[in-house]
Amino acid sequence: MKQKFWKNFWHLFRGYWNSEEKWKARGLLAFVIGLNFASVYLLVRLNSWYNVFYNALQQYQAESFWPLIGEFTGLAFLYIILAVYAIYLRQMLQIKWRTWMTNRYLDGWMKDQVYYRLQVLRSDTDNPDQRISEDINQFVALTLQLLIGILKQITTLGAFGVVLWNLSGAFTVPIGGHEFVIYGYMFWFSLLYSVLGTIGVHFVGRKLIGLNFDQQRYEADFRFNMMRVRENSESIAFYRGEQPESVGFAERFAKVIKNYWQLMRRTKILNFYVNGYGQLAIIVPLVMAAPQYFAGAMTLGGLMQTSSAFGRVQDALSYFVSVYDTIAQLAAVIHRLSGFTAHMEGASDIKSEVVREQAADDALVVREQAADDALVVRDFDVKLPDGRVLLSDCNLTIKEGERLLITGASGCGKSTLLRTLAGIWPYGSGEIEIPEKSRILFLPQRPYLPLGSLRRALYYPLSASGPEENLKDVLRKVGLGDFIPRLDDIDDWSRILSLGEQQRLAFARVLLVKPDWVFLDEATSALDEPREQEMYELMRRELPHTGIISVGHRSTLFRQHEEELHLAGDGSWQCRPVTA
Repeated sequence: MKQKFWKNFWHLFRGYWNSEEKWKARGLLAFVIGLNFASVYLLVRLNSWYNVFYNALQQYQAESFWPLIGEFTGLAFLYIILAVYAIYLRQMLQIKWRTWMTNRYLDGWMKDQVYYRLQVLRSDTDNPDQRISEDINQFVALTLQLLIGILKQITTLGAFGVVLWNLSGAFTVPIGGHEFVIYGYMFWFSLLYSVLGTIGVHFVGRKLIGLNFDQQRYEADFRFNMMRVRENSESIAFYRGEQPESVGFAERFAKVIKNYWQLMRRTKILNFYVNGYGQLAIIVPLVMAAPQYFAGAMTLGGLMQTSSAFGRVQDALSYFVSVYDTIAQLAAVIHRLSGFTAHMEGASDIKSEVVREQAADDALVVREQAADDALVVRDFDVKLPDGRVLLSDCNLTIKEGERLLITGASGCGKSTLLRTLAGIWPYGSGEIEIPEKSRILFLPQRPYLPLGSLRRALYYPLSASGPEENLKDVLRKVGLGDFIPRLDDIDDWSRILSLGEQQRLAFARVLLVKPDWVFLDEATSALDEPREQEMYELMRRELPHTGIISVGHRSTLFRQHEEELHLAGDGSWQCRPVTA
């Protein structure tokens, strides 16, 4: 388990420090570490100041009081500057590291339709948005905090360990007529105290790792459920679905609260332990040094210096006690982020999972360049994840400008066939020949409208640029001329436009993109029959050389196509002229 944790941590950690930004990153990290080392040196100077200052007080040396106060002020001022810039530059490094990791994960998530394949191949991948937005931020922040903190505490231990060893001197323990001398006894006691404290805090707080992991997941599920209601508000309102949605909210929020109560109870026990441990550490060095002080072997300044040095050594040795909750959070973040990374890397490899098995049998979809201006499908098979065959040994040739209608009962695989042709469905095999540099556009039943202006939604997935008059003319042709004054309005257009208007906007996209092949998956289901006929005739008139492949149930679609590919759902199929 520990080996896997460190392997996952190293896999996440090493990327940025070996990237194209590595020298800037390493230099900034070294500077931050240097500032922390300098602050430790100032703490050692302040520790020596305690000895001189309290000795001066004990001896009533009034003439030394203000100079010593001035010395303390200078040291404290320098320490404040170092501490502030150490944090500021650490946060700067955190921003740069987070930016690099976020861009890397976003590129990996969007590459090869991984965002879609995660749903097909990895149904157990929850809330990828949270993994990228929150977990990366937490991983970077907590890692830097712990890494720099450990280095600082090691330096503190080395510096103040020597001070404490020299101050504590020798302690004689009489046992059975013999005397045993313990040199640097305060240091050894501090070491023993810290080791016992670290073992104890792990025993008390180890359950926090799992609780933190579950808390993040339950919070994300609760938030995602609310987001789903917002995105589907109209459908829920039509169904009067407020009651079941409220029940769903209550169930998910109950998990959040139940787990948080467990987290609170475990944190309460940990806080009792950590605070008790810390308060006890204040009085212990005084008790241990008191015999020497009352024996006259130690001055008041020496007592205060010893107490301060013991506290620094004890803090350094007990660092894992004070940051155990942080370590628990980091462990949970690494677990979530590593799982997401593994799923994303698996989904980005088209030969992974089930597809890998298909590749072993030469059962992949192969895309090649066509010899003439036609889309050719050879020996095409489409399956479901459970192995059930939807289409078997299909062969088609669709020339430029031809129109094919795919029909069949619901669930027979019509939309799945389009996904396989698009290359986003992995459970298929066969060969597809497409003319070189052909532009292909897929229109789903519910068009996707990105956030932003209406102009951007119209040109999607292209950049929002083109002749203004051409854009306005296209809007008039699809019956959306009333929206011309609002082209640059930024809003949630999927909420403003009805489904029928969204489908007409999708046809406007076709006219703007001018694809060589367009695939329509029930893209006119929300339009009335006259408007549907108008959209198809518009495409045929404006784009006479564009091949059209449609999926639909309406009988009116037959008038707009020349051939029909009928799927039986058991693997069999039949291609016939529509006139037949």
